[in-house]
Amino acid sequence: MFRMLHRYRTIVFAVLVVSATLGPMYGQRFGRFFIRQNEPPPDSEFVFARWQYSSGSGGWSHDYPDAEEHINQIMKEATGIHLEHTSYRIVPMSSEEIFDYPFGYISEPGMMWLTEEEVRHFRQFVDRGGFVMLDDFDGSQQFEVMRDNIERVFPDRPMVRLDDTHKILHTYYDINTIYVESPYEVGGRAVFYGINNDKGDLSVIICFNNDIGDFWEWIDQPQYALKPSAEGLKLGINFVVYAMTH
Repeated sequence: MFRMLHRYRTIVFAVLVVSATLGPMYGQRFGRFFIRQNEPPPDSEFVFARWQYSSGSGGWSHDYPDAEEHINQIMKEATGIHLEHTSYRIVPMSSEEIFDYPFGYISEPGMMWLTEEEVRHFRQFVDRGGFVMLDDFDGSQQFEVMRDNIERVFPDRPMVRLDDTHKILHTYYDINTIYVESPYEVGGRAVFYGINNDKGDLSVIICFNNDIGDFWEWIDQPQYALKPSAEGLKLGINFVVYAMTH
């Protein structure tokens, strides 16, 4: 019995030592959360930058990293963009690193409240030619929170509802409609909004009453219906190609 107890303690100790050694290699503390930070390949033409805002309860990390890895893998196989499934990174909105990548992704904007520095960086990012996707939020209360933040970033630019005539539907795939139903019940119809930059090009797309990233996360599982899952992937690739060409 004492021999078994000693063996058990030895195994536990070994696990703790390995965890303490490997932890800093694979993880990074973001606020109260310990989430694996990724280092994309240095020769990637595109890096999926997930923006981390300082408020909320960690909603910025939802679907990470499966959503990134899956959309990147599909993009690698379907387009001529040179990237790997690991071409993604978490980028704090308060960091100057936000300007290193042309595409920013915000999860759960209905649960965030941006600091003045985050507002300033968001605006500068768009003014420098960046493209931002807001995703994974629903309901009137979360919509108002999102709108309050967006109006702080863009007090001089309207948020407009997008329709099936927008050219973002034809940047890579020809998509008949921008409407993609939510992967789960949200109590309302999915709606897409946009904000243009000074040149008149779309610079922010807002996926309300929807969770496109959830389609990406579960594309390798029979979690959701095939048709909206495929549409979610096509839209995501169109968003990225649009961001890189406008």
